[in-house]
Amino acid sequence: MKRFFSLSPRLQTVADLVPHGKACADIGTDHGRLPVWLLHHKRIPFAVATDLRPKPLACAKSLAAQWEISESQISFRLCDGLTGVHPEEAQTITITGMGGETIADILDASSWVKEPRHCYILQAMSGTEGLRRYLSENGFSIRRECLVEETGVIYIVLVAEYEQDLPLSPGEIWVGRQSSELQAPLRSRYLNQELTKLRCAIFGLEHSKQPEDFAKKKMYELAAQEISQMKKEWDMWQP
Repeated sequence: MKRFFSLSPRLQTVADLVPHGKACADIGTDHGRLPVWLLHHKRIPFAVATDLRPKPLACAKSLAAQWEISESQISFRLCDGLTGVHPEEAQTITITGMGGETIADILDASSWVKEPRHCYILQAMSGTEGLRRYLSENGFSIRRECLVEETGVIYIVLVAEYEQDLPLSPGEIWVGRQSSELQAPLRSRYLNQELTKLRCAIFGLEHSKQPEDFAKKKMYELAAQEISQMKKEWDMWQP
């Protein structure tokens, strides 16, 4: 009996966050590894797998057939974002492996994402701060953040719902909220990483005469000050 494939650390973190027993729509499924893994392990009863490109979707269909995932368990859709998904088909929406701006655009283009019955598991390859800002400014609450390292890079997986919450502060937009109960071994490195990025961005804007750059620099400075304080607080909480 051949051994079932493993997910990468990044996708495994996403899979571990998918609620048991609820249908899932995987947007931009690529080769379909996430929904096939979830169905094979009986984590979900049904999946919708969408992609904008025919070739990856064909690969996803082939993978599902290889592991005997039937058409009654998974539906493949060639579509842009959520346009081919009906809101009643899935309670969990996963969008991974894209830029934060692209994920925000996918959510923003949908007419039904602001229904409280859905859970969104989002993983941006870049621009996570922009995705947090979009969620905060559009009525979503980030319920959980998980940090995972893959090939030396720290990725962030967000779990969000459409439920009003206090807006994120400038620092929280960059690194998320923290509390003493948070279990996140990578957080200290992550805070240092984002603080370095911000300081480099501030330095780069130092001599700009553009009014928009002045406002951006002030926002970055506020975020950097806050993250510096968060780092001290986090280190104090560690055993």
